Amino acid sequence: MRKTSLDELPQFFNVLKGDMSVVGPRPERPYFVEKFKEEIPKYMIKHHVRPGITGWAQVCGLRGDTSIQARIEHDIFYIENWSLWLDIKIILRTITNGLVNKNAY
Repeated sequence: MRKTSLDELPQFFNVLKGDMSVVGPRPERPYFVEKFKEEIPKYMIKHHVRPGITGWAQVCGLRGDTSIQARIEHDIFYIENWSLWLDIKIILRTITNGLVNKNAY
């Protein structure tokens, strides 16, 4: 289920409640937030927007056990360059090549 991202489907309830967006930086577990906010410059910028089910970092192959620094750089790029077109591009890439990912766990 994890490899195909089917476990993400319940997150749509969070989107309907308004707690999440379909597209945005992926949320992080609180333990890691505390750790990364001290270690990674600009880490907390991603917390100024609503988290998403999918994001720019994920469609660029940065899922699972990948560089947190690279994921944050992609999240900041998304925040600074947000547009409706970018969201559509991310959704299309999620559908075409992001649903099954070797880095997912």
